[in-house]
Amino acid sequence: MRAAFLLPQGVYMNGNSLGPLSLAAQSAVERRMRQWQHSAVEAWDEWFALAERLSPALARLVGAQPAEVIATGTTTGNLHAALAGLYRPAGRRRHVLALASDFPSDLYALKSWTDRHGAELRLVGAATDGSDPPEVVAEAEIEAALSDEIALVWLPVVSYRAGQRFDTARLTAAAHQAGALVGWDAAHSIGALPHALHDEGADVAVWCSYKYLNGGPGAPGGLFLHQRHHERMPGLPGWWGHEPASRFGMRPSFQAASGAAGWQTSTPSVLALAGLQGALALFEEVTVEEVRARSLLLTDRLIAALDKSAPEVELVTPREHRRRGGHVTVRHEAAGAISVALRERGVVPDHRPPDLLRFAPVAMYTTEEEVDRTVEALHDVLAGNDLVATELRPDRVP
Repeated sequence: MRAAFLLPQGVYMNGNSLGPLSLAAQSAVERRMRQWQHSAVEAWDEWFALAERLSPALARLVGAQPAEVIATGTTTGNLHAALAGLYRPAGRRRHVLALASDFPSDLYALKSWTDRHGAELRLVGAATDGSDPPEVVAEAEIEAALSDEIALVWLPVVSYRAGQRFDTARLTAAAHQAGALVGWDAAHSIGALPHALHDEGADVAVWCSYKYLNGGPGAPGGLFLHQRHHERMPGLPGWWGHEPASRFGMRPSFQAASGAAGWQTSTPSVLALAGLQGALALFEEVTVEEVRARSLLLTDRLIAALDKSAPEVELVTPREHRRRGGHVTVRHEAAGAISVALRERGVVPDHRPPDLLRFAPVAMYTTEEEVDRTVEALHDVLAGNDLVATELRPDRVP
């Protein structure tokens, strides 16, 4: 699959933040631009159902029915939409449970809704002394925090910092047994590993499309809504979620489209959808199980090389396959400066303050040789070779 991408120079280990441009995505965007140029408003005849046409491909990646999935909005916007439609605090059952180490935007959204209802956002792993939460969280801790006071549980499929994969089936079942709804953030897992959102019974899930899906910067997000909730009225209705056949009747009353499509709000960006459409075409040529197998092979190789050649860094990501996502995180006190030094050597990692480095050897385009080059460069940086003494100055931390 590597030849399908227009890769940047050097070794790109940052696909967990922004996937590279593919030839298919480039071609799809150029096609939509030509339609805009030559047909202008008349091109909407083809564009109207573009998001819905992407649903089958997305559904295969997250283990869902096509009607349960729609490409729309952004991760945080879709989370707000999910909360507006599903979060119904009542009596004792009013609080939301999440991880203290979850992506901050998720926590901002969750807190805004619990504050609105006079409820609590309860965070697993939150320290009473104000110290940073643990990077890796035991699933038993999450289960222990469940009670009849929890209305909604919100968790990542893969944690963005540690790269820890959670047992979605186990935690979904535990939340439901406790009487709570459960939602998943699949931003760091879609396109990297298999999901089974429908069969496992997740109530809702959201994700972005610019990481492992390679949909482009600002690509449309995604929303999964289990079919048992399809009769619910969306909490943030908008005209693009209106039933398509009568959408342009411009009636004052809202009639939702069927399934997750009814939870759309505004007119989508056709150019952004085009990039995602092209990117998703690559997943028609390979199964997500093959992607996962290749990903595990590459991360196994990376971890083994780190153990051998860079013992100065601490592995944060779990070693077990069932607990590992698609990227590998290590800790070093000079992580920011090391990131600068690696980039100057042609290796592009990701730095998460204060002391984490993330490496994503992505199944579709990373080679074994690039994994080896990454660790060799890291070894040289840590050994103090060449310009390392100056590169590790505190003022070089990005």
